[in-house]
Amino acid sequence: MNWLTNIPPKIRALVGKKQEVPENLWAKCPQCEQMIFHRELEAALHVCSHCGHHLRIDARTRVSSILDPDGWETVELAPCVADPLKFRDRKRYSERLRDSRSQTGGDDAILVAAGTLKGAPATIAAFDFRFMGGSMGIAVGDGILAAADRAVADRAALIVFPSSGGARMQEGILSLVQMPRTAIAIERVKQAGLPYIVVLTDPTTGGVSASFAMLGDIAIAEPGATIGFAGRRVIEETIRETLPENFQSAEYLLEHGMVDMVVPRAEMRDTLADLIDLLTNPLETPDPEAELELPAPPAERTPDAAVAE
Repeated sequence: MNWLTNIPPKIRALVGKKQEVPENLWAKCPQCEQMIFHRELEAALHVCSHCGHHLRIDARTRVSSILDPDGWETVELAPCVADPLKFRDRKRYSERLRDSRSQTGGDDAILVAAGTLKGAPATIAAFDFRFMGGSMGIAVGDGILAAADRAVADRAALIVFPSSGGARMQEGILSLVQMPRTAIAIERVKQAGLPYIVVLTDPTTGGVSASFAMLGDIAIAEPGATIGFAGRRVIEETIRETLPENFQSAEYLLEHGMVDMVVPRAEMRDTLADLIDLLTNPLETPDPEAELELPAPPAERTPDAAVAE
């Protein structure tokens, strides 16, 4: 028997048996390209342990990492027209919606949830970039309106986590109408005297950054997030200049005063809780018209008393 070609069946079955490996056992960091154990990545809130890169996360994971684990609920959104323009390019818009819903498990690119954050009432609107790039159409506009209404009804802080490429082209002018709609919704929250905090995540661009995403009382950004309106190439071709390497990054915007702070994901929950407490329970300021109680002046010493001393 030639052992190089004629391997006994029992040995062949033993050696040739394929090992079943789970598909999601490892993940690759898009920044440093290091392999990370999936459970380790989840424990770190999807932040690379090698380079600190903040990977994109879905809306439900985002809400779960911020709100108190017990008691938060999803705010149901009213159904809207799915394909108002019967749009079609290489693929029907209705088919793109169906594929995105199958992939994400959500009805559209936004999830609205209401609950508490360290005991304080809070309403969150979080985007899911996997759903057609987090683009803003009628459903997303309705989501922001629903989040604002729920925040006012609950006397809660409104926190928005945008992650979007901008307006949804398949809905044409109807997607652009969402810009003033969402701005008006945010104004309702502010008129009610409630905090409105925006956490800019990667990426926040286009019509989203040109509307509600830049109207926050406090603007926070995640490290390394891309934030802007037009793309880098479009700007360079327009102004005919080479932009800085870190242009439109969270750190660049912080340096130029466009955001208030850059907060790592692991510190986001504590930071938001502190900000809500500060905005809803401001420090007491003294009344300028109140009379100050000055200490009594010391008794005058007579010359005889001074000599006696």
